[in-house]
Amino acid sequence: MQAMIFAAGLGTRLKPITDTMPKALVPVGGKPLLQWQLEKLKKAGIVDVVINLHHFPEQIRSFIKENDAFGCRVQFSDESDCLLETGGGLRKAASLFRTDEPILVLNVDVLNTLDINVLVASYDKRDAATLVVSERQTQRYLLFDEKGLLVGWHNKSTGEYRPIQRAEEIGALHREGGLRMLAFSGTHIVTKRIFEKMWSMPDCFPIIDYYISVCEELPIRAYIPDHFQMLDVGKLETLSEADNFVGIKK
Repeated sequence: MQAMIFAAGLGTRLKPITDTMPKALVPVGGKPLLQWQLEKLKKAGIVDVVINLHHFPEQIRSFIKENDAFGCRVQFSDESDCLLETGGGLRKAASLFRTDEPILVLNVDVLNTLDINVLVASYDKRDAATLVVSERQTQRYLLFDEKGLLVGWHNKSTGEYRPIQRAEEIGALHREGGLRMLAFSGTHIVTKRIFEKMWSMPDCFPIIDYYISVCEELPIRAYIPDHFQMLDVGKLETLSEADNFVGIKK
């Protein structure tokens, strides 16, 4: 297993902190967010890691070098010229991965209680992607069928269903109780199959948009961890909760 950490974002919800540093280096519980993620990966035995860069990239490069990458082998995917979002960022980094191994993908600013070893042991290698999801309250949900396969997306506040070409059918199935609404955690495992149709996408695109567009052709499955908790530390209002949360993670 190898990994990718999305760390390129501008961190606009963390201003003014991110006026002088990337969100990956924002401290939580005495450590930068990036350190928490790398140490968690190393503990799970995942040491080959790609980190994408855009906002204050040299600060991240220096941090990794000064700390010997916390025992990991780190490569960088540089998006300094253009921020590509999660889908475009993953595609740009494709050449840095070994094609015979899956990739664990995570966001630098999302902390969680996920046991990576349990996830890795239980995901189905035949699937194109495995999405860590939960019954957390949100406005935007992924929709899964009785086999746990992704079939669509629903915005609860607007009533929108996607993919657009099947919106009416998916909406009817959902209203009849035939689909399960689950919230994406930002953590997922992808295999080389996920790149098959990715090259036709625009330069910049969210990975969820891609998953929704290909879920009829590629198997994308839900993984629901036991006793799962997560915290999005990418906004000021939750940053104050993070010190207590990393205590839970320990």
